[in-house]
Amino acid sequence: MKRTGGVGLAALASIIGDEAFGALVPRGTTPGDEKRFGGLPQFPNFAPKAKRVIYLFQSGAPSQMELYDWKPKLLERRGEDLPASIRNGQRLTGMTSGQAKFPVAPSIIKFNKYGKSGMELAEILPHLGDVADDLCLIRSMYTDAINHDPAVTFFQTGSQLAGRPSIGSWLSYGLGTFNKDLPAYVVLTSIGSGRKDDQPLYDRLWGSGFLPTEHQGVKFRNTGDPVLFLSDPHGIDRETRREMLDDLMGLNQERKAVMGDPEIDTRIAQYELAFRMQTSVPELLDISKEPASVLEMYGPAVKTPGTYAYNCLLARRLAERGVRFVQLFHMGWDQHFNLPNAIKLQAQDTDQPSAALIKDLKQRGMFDETLIVWGGEFGRTVYSQGDLTETNYGRDHHPRCFSVWMAGAGVKGGLTYGETDDYSYNIVKDDVSVHDLHATMLYLLGIDHTRLTFRYLGRDFRLTDVFGDVVKDLIR
Repeated sequence: MKRTGGVGLAALASIIGDEAFGALVPRGTTPGDEKRFGGLPQFPNFAPKAKRVIYLFQSGAPSQMELYDWKPKLLERRGEDLPASIRNGQRLTGMTSGQAKFPVAPSIIKFNKYGKSGMELAEILPHLGDVADDLCLIRSMYTDAINHDPAVTFFQTGSQLAGRPSIGSWLSYGLGTFNKDLPAYVVLTSIGSGRKDDQPLYDRLWGSGFLPTEHQGVKFRNTGDPVLFLSDPHGIDRETRREMLDDLMGLNQERKAVMGDPEIDTRIAQYELAFRMQTSVPELLDISKEPASVLEMYGPAVKTPGTYAYNCLLARRLAERGVRFVQLFHMGWDQHFNLPNAIKLQAQDTDQPSAALIKDLKQRGMFDETLIVWGGEFGRTVYSQGDLTETNYGRDHHPRCFSVWMAGAGVKGGLTYGETDDYSYNIVKDDVSVHDLHATMLYLLGIDHTRLTFRYLGRDFRLTDVFGDVVKDLIR
């Protein structure tokens, strides 16, 4: 096998350029914009408040009424049919459209006031209550989608139709990353205790769409190698692996000279990233040196790979190593039946680790430069799906209003924003669309969402399409 070594790598850098190869590229004089790997020179457009994002996506749609949007007056209306004036002709899913009645189901979970702000949170969220004054709770989110797949796709890509780049891919493309030895965009998944047969997740949800494929999210698996083929084959040592990659690079360079396909550049860069990850990823996943106090803070499940608690700790470790966008997908929230018991189990999964992530980032001096987002794809109906009893009920999909929260860089802590009606069915004040949320997230990262575009099929696409307004009231 011919050895090319440094000569091959030097040729690689000259062919595919600094950004694809991951060379350190100084970025002008924008305050807070340190040197980074990749990205576009015009971004950020202004001084960012956040350097990175940790998105805690709750797949399956948490019920806002059991967690964040308390409606005590509904106790007096239990079992009554939802008034037609409230429903106002809203379309229903096939799961409840055939019901003869739509009985109002008040939450049987109590709420408490937390923090100096007096934020109202469910009693099954005591750990989040401890950090209530760091949360910016939005009760007035809405979406255009009523079923899971288009709704999750909408939150990920700004479109209900599959094929657009995910939000993490947009950020990788525009801002790059701070660590050339790890992906700019990492995805972690966990299955909740509330419903084991929840809606599936598809790899396209963190795909790069029409952006170069180097910007797609890299999913870490929960068993075996965290990334497929990360380990060297049996009998192949590190030096031999390097020689193989150098020869493969030479072949790819020859192919690029003939075909002119820019995706070949991406392929070469990804091989090189994978080689570097063979060293960086094992160190990342080794939590044995974490202080006992930190592990205890995240809860007993933190030592079990694939749990939400474990992934929250990994998110912090990825963030402190310079990864730009970390996304956790936690399943189990699709509670059409047995909701009271199932949502308590989901809260046990997520409450303590979510709060611990905030506390951990604060004690490491990273909270004020990290944007944390928690939420699902839509909300849940006030009426019961199926039978309503004293102790049990279910809820159908509800896109008209639901709750998410943000915390960290540039966000007003202790703020409860937006209002819904007495049935948590319609927004009555300060509505926030999916596009608005995306625009606000990009703004906190120093990006004018109308300027982060990519030309494809003859038009300029962006994450927010032709919509979206920055919600300045959420920003300090």
